[in-house]
Amino acid sequence: MSNLGVTKRGLLLGTGAGALAALAPRAGRAADKPLSVVLESEAVILDPHMTTAAITRTFGYHIFDTLFSMDTDGAIHPQMVDAFDTSPDQLTWHFMLRDGLAFHDGAPVTAADCVASLQRWAPKDSLGRMLLSAGASMAATDSKTFTITLKQPFPLMLTVLGKPNAPVPFIMPARIVTAAGDQRIKEIVGSGPFSFRASAWRPGDSMTLDKFTKYVPRKEPADFVAGGKVVHIDTMTWRAMSDDTTSANALMQGEVDYMQYLPFDLIGQLQKAPNIKVMTLKGLDMFQGNFRLNAASGPFADPAVREILWKLVDQKEMLTAAGIPDQFAVDECKSFWMCGAPLSTDAGSGIAKLDIPGAKAALAKTSYKGEPVVILQVSQSISQAAGSVLAQHMKEVGFTVDEQVMDWGTVLARRANKTGWSMFPVYSNGIDMASPLTHFYVSSNCADYPGWSCSATTTKLLSDFAKAPDDASRKAVAAQIQEDAYKTTPSIMWGQFSRPAGYRTRMQGLIQSSFPMFWDVTLSA
Repeated sequence: MSNLGVTKRGLLLGTGAGALAALAPRAGRAADKPLSVVLESEAVILDPHMTTAAITRTFGYHIFDTLFSMDTDGAIHPQMVDAFDTSPDQLTWHFMLRDGLAFHDGAPVTAADCVASLQRWAPKDSLGRMLLSAGASMAATDSKTFTITLKQPFPLMLTVLGKPNAPVPFIMPARIVTAAGDQRIKEIVGSGPFSFRASAWRPGDSMTLDKFTKYVPRKEPADFVAGGKVVHIDTMTWRAMSDDTTSANALMQGEVDYMQYLPFDLIGQLQKAPNIKVMTLKGLDMFQGNFRLNAASGPFADPAVREILWKLVDQKEMLTAAGIPDQFAVDECKSFWMCGAPLSTDAGSGIAKLDIPGAKAALAKTSYKGEPVVILQVSQSISQAAGSVLAQHMKEVGFTVDEQVMDWGTVLARRANKTGWSMFPVYSNGIDMASPLTHFYVSSNCADYPGWSCSATTTKLLSDFAKAPDDASRKAVAAQIQEDAYKTTPSIMWGQFSRPAGYRTRMQGLIQSSFPMFWDVTLSA
């Protein structure tokens, strides 16, 4: 499979429905050693409906399954579904599950499980809420078929059911959904290619995933998260390590086989190390860095104050400060929807230019009276360096800045409160940010989502985007949404870049993607 590039058009444009120190391993034969991987972080939240965390999505794709899924080109394909059709007026959709679907506890997957899962997931997801706003009601008609009935046509039906953006509409047993209520699920049972061995989970150390021997892959070849997910390994261990340097050394010494994010300062050494490959990714496999602003309270409740920040960001400066080599960075990207992507645009971006004197003069005309701007910084993250550069420029123009350093878990807890913070720097996977319907800080417009940005103009335009009849129309609306975003400033981009993964050559068949996926992988001797 080729690198994921700029061809994931189905999800982004909403037309997927129509596209249907290098050492050898210390002991034992390489092929006999279980697969051991270090991912971006430890998976702490295992309920994929309850968070947008990328690590939980990665966990979800191994443990759970989806009704539809997306391939490299952005086309949406049936996954758990065998066949589907829709009425001439596009208001009634019928779905039939394929044979052989079973949960890890041995129970068959039924249409009732699918309905319960979708009803739980939809209110928690921006696209799911759009589906509900179209009047969607869901019901099982027998053990293998269910219907979704609408009050108005919803052209994005298959795109929504097959989207890879978190929270993903994963299917889980109805009994577990019912037992959880409004809380996280307590039992991790899916129908995906791997099962979770709860007895072996050691928070802070490792978790174990086993091949689900009763999983029946689709007959098509695997293609991104679509197709036949054939598992060749019996056991896989996800290890939690203290820092990137420790993980990189473990990779070089053969103690682990895969590391999702290599430290930039060790990439040169890793590229020269025997038995290691460095995966360099482009396009939508890159990341977008953002400063998410709190519009609910504090200085940034005033949009005029938020807008000042566009004059305080030089992306090249911030990427350099973060230690990101030029080969892995885009010097400047002013598109909310990623550069080199289908919806990329520079609409409204004329105000985004470093201008310290201009920012100082503009700030003096706003409501700002010296209140502290509280920046929640993630300790030792590459985002921290970008945040510190912005903090310095803010001080230069007259802001009072309070940088508070903490771990990411604490940021997640703090940002849930509408008071006590002003911004936090973060970066997100490109495929999540490349469409107005999935961009965390635009799609959550006027929703109860940390930052609480709200624009009536954006609300209308998001609806227009979802209803647009073709790609060209959607691209034009996306440009209008960006123009409004530059005026209302839900977030500020600080750069586009990639984070290369590294893996040992004993891993064969690894899908080249920023999404870690370990079906199709074989281990050589």
